[in-house]
Amino acid sequence: MFYFLVAVAVLLLAYAAALVSLVRRGRRIPPAAYLGLAVLNGLILAAILAWAIAR
Repeated sequence: MFYFLVAVAVLLLAYAAALVSLVRRGRRIPPAAYLGLAVLNGLILAAILAWAIAR
């Protein structure tokens, strides 16, 4: 479970870095990107809760 958390966290950081690069180039962030960030954050939160309960 720990490796899953690390993998999702790395995906979230990579996705956020891609969005930051879009903003720096002067482009707007698409509305679906906010949904993607919310899904990744929710996945991390759910995984952390499940991991904490299982311990």
